[in-house]
Amino acid sequence: MAEPSWEPEQSPQQPQEGPEQLPSEGSEPGGEPYRPQLLEPGAASEYQEGTEEASYEQDVPEINFSQMHTLGQESYQAQEVSMYQTYPLGTREPRGAYQSYSKDDHYQAYEHEHGPYLPHEPGYGLYQPGYGPYDDQTPDPEHRMLAFQNAKAYLLKSSITSGLNLYDHLVNVLTKILDEQPTNPVDIFENISKDVKAAQFQKKMDTLRDEHEVLPSFDSAEMRRNLFLKTDGEGDEEREEMGETPLPNVMETAFYFEQGGIGLSRDETYLIFLALKKLVSAQPIQTCRFWGRILGREMNYIIAEVQYHEGEEEEEEETEEEEVMVEGEKRMNEVEDEEKEKDEPLKSTYKPPPVIPKEENGTGTNKYVYFVCNEPGKPWVKLPPVTPAQIVCARKIKKFFTGRLDAPVVSFPPFPGNEANYLRAQIARISAGTHVSPLGYYRFTEEEGDEDEEGGGGRGDCEENPEFEPLSAFEMVESLSTWVHHVPSILNQGRCVWFNPLQKTEEEGEEEEEKDEVPDELQQEVGPPLLTPLSEDEGIQNIPAWTASVSTKLTPQYAVAILRSNRWPGACAFACGMKFGNIYFGWGHKYSLGNHTPALPSPVQPEYPDGPEISEATDPTVEEELAFKAAQEQKAQESMEEEEEFEDEDDDDD
Repeated sequence: MAEPSWEPEQSPQQPQEGPEQLPSEGSEPGGEPYRPQLLEPGAASEYQEGTEEASYEQDVPEINFSQMHTLGQESYQAQEVSMYQTYPLGTREPRGAYQSYSKDDHYQAYEHEHGPYLPHEPGYGLYQPGYGPYDDQTPDPEHRMLAFQNAKAYLLKSSITSGLNLYDHLVNVLTKILDEQPTNPVDIFENISKDVKAAQFQKKMDTLRDEHEVLPSFDSAEMRRNLFLKTDGEGDEEREEMGETPLPNVMETAFYFEQGGIGLSRDETYLIFLALKKLVSAQPIQTCRFWGRILGREMNYIIAEVQYHEGEEEEEEETEEEEVMVEGEKRMNEVEDEEKEKDEPLKSTYKPPPVIPKEENGTGTNKYVYFVCNEPGKPWVKLPPVTPAQIVCARKIKKFFTGRLDAPVVSFPPFPGNEANYLRAQIARISAGTHVSPLGYYRFTEEEGDEDEEGGGGRGDCEENPEFEPLSAFEMVESLSTWVHHVPSILNQGRCVWFNPLQKTEEEGEEEEEKDEVPDELQQEVGPPLLTPLSEDEGIQNIPAWTASVSTKLTPQYAVAILRSNRWPGACAFACGMKFGNIYFGWGHKYSLGNHTPALPSPVQPEYPDGPEISEATDPTVEEELAFKAAQEQKAQESMEEEEEFEDEDDDDD
């Protein structure tokens, strides 16, 4: 294949003056690279005259492309040599990279147009049309394409260690940069390259399955999804339209408490409202109310106060009593079996104090039934009835709730039950001390005489007063006497109605002497009567028992009276016209001035007094034993003789 020849373009500034040809800077006609030779001192003028008179543009002979320099490497080396060539003495001094000759220098014409680059430098003429850095060599497109393919093949060469190649890696890095477009990519280019390599890492054998991560928000959403679904028992639309539903209007009550800065968020309040709706549809409930929320270290308790229908409540009582009787019989049988197997030990004469029975369901501390749950959507759990022993012990201890009903209550004195029983006791105490209502809203029932005879002390039940006339919010705040307790207080015995512990022993008629003495020591406890005004509540030193305020003073006609308890922090009440409500948000603890000090254990019992009655006697000697036996034998003989004489006398009489 014939190599094409070419001629360089003529410079637009220097016309062609003669046919004399000069080799291009960097190569000679023979194909060898052009290397300037050192001149002798006498030949300097001839060299200068020849270069000044000769034109710069010369005809370039044909170039053999087989001898073309690869990627300009050898050409660049030739140009480097020309940059550092030396001149003999007396000739013109070598110029620097940014110096120029005098006006007669042929290079002066290009100085202003090409900036710092000079014709002998690699970058000369790079931006001038029609002139390139390699004007003396124009490669063939096929050779250039071959060079490109060789370069790409080198870049596609895979690494032995990682199996990656540089070409794909650069493509991925540039793609990542163009997609993300970070600021100052040149500063983080190494980090981007490292991230691209890390993303391509794969394990050779991965037999583990990815664990499905479930977010907490998904669990809560799945749990609360059931609140928005309608079950089969919620189809009593006619009953709801007639207003007979026991479901309370929680959102309305929350609105009034919100005026005083009390309550939960509206979203959480609505979820509690839906949870109460599920409870009402699942249980035979007559009345239902949102009691409040008690905080815990792990979880909180949302509490609902309900009241069953009369028939349903009696059935539950009977089932509970039957279970207790069955458990009691089993324990008695086990004890009897153990006594039969073992020898009968000495019976103790100690008699424990009589157990105070719990109040019946629907009365006193067990008037209402309480359901709790940790979060709206979780199942409701019914709390057991409270006993007087649990209330008495709860007054002596102070424990934070954990949020788990089956958690043990470790305290001194020991609490008779777990956290569910302790929670029920605290609910009874808080309800008895903080549930209040406006004066005149309730009135006593007509059946008070029977309870007075039972020992209630005039503390009977109350009912709503249809003739109630509400007071304004400012009148409710001015004096605490406008508020009254509508829940009976709890006595020191742990009951709302006092119980005589010696009543059963008197009926049985045992130990009459002791019975005559003990009743003189026991005195009937009498608490404050029902509907007692709050002005009679005992304060905490200089702190009043209650704090009253109004929601706003700008619009008094729409203000709401707010009442807060200082004895039970977190207990609040509101009154607005014919409506009032009570709620509790707190830790379930009573306020105390100092730190809580547990009760000390009882003193250690003294040792039994020593005396001759219990002292051990010394063993008798042999002589004393023989004398004792002889005396016993003599007594036996005398008794035998007396019997024989008595028989002889009877025979003589016959």
